[in-house]
Amino acid sequence: MSAHTPTPVTGLARALVNHQWLTRDEAELLVQQAIDEEERLIARIIKSKKIDSAKLAQFAASEFGYPCLDLNAIDPSIFPKGILDTKLMRARHVLPIRKNNNRLLVAVSDPSNLKTIDELKFQTNLAVDIVVVEDDKLDKSIQLVTGGLINALGQDTAPEDDTNSGDDEALEADDAPIIPYLQKILMNAIKDKVSDIHFEPYEKFYRIRYRQDGQLHIIDQPPLSIREKLTSRIKVLSNLDISEKRVPQDGRMKLNIDKNRAIDFRVSTLPTLYGEKVVMRILDSTSAQLGIDALGYEDHQKKLLMDAIHRPHGMILVTGPTGSGKTVSLYTCLNILNQPGTNISTVEDPAEINLPGINQVTVNDKAGLNFASALKSFLRQDPDVIMVGEIRDMETAEISIKAAQTGHLVFSTLHTNDAPATVTRLINMGIAPFNIASSVILIVAQRLTRRLCNCKRPQDVPKEVLLQAGYREEELDGSWQPFEAVGCDACKNSGYKGRVGIYQVMPITEALTRIIMNNGTSIDISDQARREGVDDLRRSGLNKVKRGLTSLSEIESLTNE
Repeated sequence: MSAHTPTPVTGLARALVNHQWLTRDEAELLVQQAIDEEERLIARIIKSKKIDSAKLAQFAASEFGYPCLDLNAIDPSIFPKGILDTKLMRARHVLPIRKNNNRLLVAVSDPSNLKTIDELKFQTNLAVDIVVVEDDKLDKSIQLVTGGLINALGQDTAPEDDTNSGDDEALEADDAPIIPYLQKILMNAIKDKVSDIHFEPYEKFYRIRYRQDGQLHIIDQPPLSIREKLTSRIKVLSNLDISEKRVPQDGRMKLNIDKNRAIDFRVSTLPTLYGEKVVMRILDSTSAQLGIDALGYEDHQKKLLMDAIHRPHGMILVTGPTGSGKTVSLYTCLNILNQPGTNISTVEDPAEINLPGINQVTVNDKAGLNFASALKSFLRQDPDVIMVGEIRDMETAEISIKAAQTGHLVFSTLHTNDAPATVTRLINMGIAPFNIASSVILIVAQRLTRRLCNCKRPQDVPKEVLLQAGYREEELDGSWQPFEAVGCDACKNSGYKGRVGIYQVMPITEALTRIIMNNGTSIDISDQARREGVDDLRRSGLNKVKRGLTSLSEIESLTNE
């Protein structure tokens, strides 16, 4: 079609223009997009978010003179079977609801499509009555009735029977519809910067959830009948045993985005009452190459960290709960140190981010390769920098400390609430205070907080509330104002988009060394660190609020420990 030829606007689109729900240009663009993407116009209109599904159904019913019905109010078990071919139902997006003698009541979302109504009359040899329903509810009902799946690619993905073959080629042929569906789930997750994908089977439904910016939300509920095939497909790609469904399994797979980029996924399966739950962790190596400035350190915190990682030896510990960004922080530091003249080795369970130039080892307990044995081998490999994925036991801690004391720079992680508590944890493991004081040079505690979207707006917070949150009197001089989440299309109405780190960066100074040597408590260490100007996690978060990066409610919920 020539760029100068206007796209014909007919049917529902024209009615929307006539009633000023859409402009002529908007309607032409939506019609052309629907043609180009080979999708239904009504699906394209809803996807554009100019009109939601419920309002569109009410408008269409009123404009074309048909009743409007809520499909959720009808028990799907009463839908007549065998009246329409399932392929026709999916292709024309129609659903028979009730048959009474020679009349058939059919649900549609676009009543302006007269050709479809004529086709139904011809196919059934019945008088057809129309009722208008919401498009998304019609989608789900058609999936339920046909036992198939209409995915975002517009492909018919009706599963066959639920039998699985252990043969990879048989699986490829039998599960062909599953392949594009899974591909779409994975690609959307990467595009939306999702950290984890959950595939969850239950007794009467199956759901897929994304963890995005630390929050889980449902993105699809495909038919329960596809759960076995979808799980088997993931297991094949991850080199897992598809015949073993009784015990958990861990694997890894790679998805090529283009010629220059591939994304790794860490895959974990877990037997549940109603099938295997699968969780896929997205491991994007580019996250470690964003640079130290992208992580959210304050200027003085960044200087402390950079000074520490350029020391010739010593131990740097990063602490925080699972999912707080410890691995990305460590690899960002390793990426800075990754030079031709430096020998870097890492041992992890498993290695999550691949960086060329770094010797990475994955723990294999069955083969006897654990953190401690890998560390012993590292020390015979002429290392400059060593990274231990996690200090879990006394043996690993002792070898790591010995390496830090004998001329190596050692990075590792621990699961503690803040930096001062890390020293107490090491002592409780059985490490002598002298060894901690003589080896550890810096401890970083961190969390990830959701970053406010650009749709944020100023929030009027009483002075008393700000003081109670932790701000000092002199900070409340009127030069800044907190912001709150609003919600827009860009952030999918959550009010937040992306995450930023909040940090407690605590160098081990002479004063702290004396406290550790004298068996001081974490409270003693915390008090001294505060006197030396070390911001705790709450203070670091409050600074992010002052800069308009996140909301006060987000920081209070994250640091309310």
